[in-house]
Amino acid sequence: MRVPFFGLLADRSPLDGLLEHYEKINGCVAIIKESMECYVAGGACREFLELVQQIDEIENQADLIKRRIHNHMPRGLFMPVDKTLFLNYTKTQDNILDEAQEAVQWLAMRRVDIPAEFQSDIIELIEEVDDITNMLGPALSATLGIIYTKNLDRRGTKDKYWAIRRKRSTVFKMKNRLVSRIYNAEMHFKDIYQLIHFVEKLHGMAHYTENCADILRSMIAR
Repeated sequence: MRVPFFGLLADRSPLDGLLEHYEKINGCVAIIKESMECYVAGGACREFLELVQQIDEIENQADLIKRRIHNHMPRGLFMPVDKTLFLNYTKTQDNILDEAQEAVQWLAMRRVDIPAEFQSDIIELIEEVDDITNMLGPALSATLGIIYTKNLDRRGTKDKYWAIRRKRSTVFKMKNRLVSRIYNAEMHFKDIYQLIHFVEKLHGMAHYTENCADILRSMIAR
């Protein structure tokens, strides 16, 4: 009965803001991806200062959306999903962008000339992480459809969660192989330390994306 009651008391659910919040985060990740790939390949890239400023602007917009949906939450009785799940999801979705920003910070700290033997694998990892963050949007949309009874395809929606979990497993294995190779490479220790943290932050983005999918699954659990 929670969904009908909620519909009577509000024209717009706080859940609707999750997609808007996601779009800001995903757009920011796309900008970061392009810059990181250029950096890794050693090309003529945008200045990181300019990039950081643009990311900060988008993050501020995402924070405004998050505060707005938090400030307009109804009493717990009338939420279409558990309030704790809702709050955990917004925080976890925000963590994806936090990890992306930290990945950029590790690259921006000092210039690292990434050896050719690692460039293609790091770019592939960046692509996989971009894929998994893109997969979260359809999973979120399908979940909201079930909550509002506009989408009855529970099996298809759960398949989207499983696809995210499989992708994260792929990223995890790639990350472990890369970290091992970088650690054993003939490089300056500062470069090794910096690159390992960068790769770990990329994996962190995939990790929080999977966590988002797990929370979405909990939202539609019977």
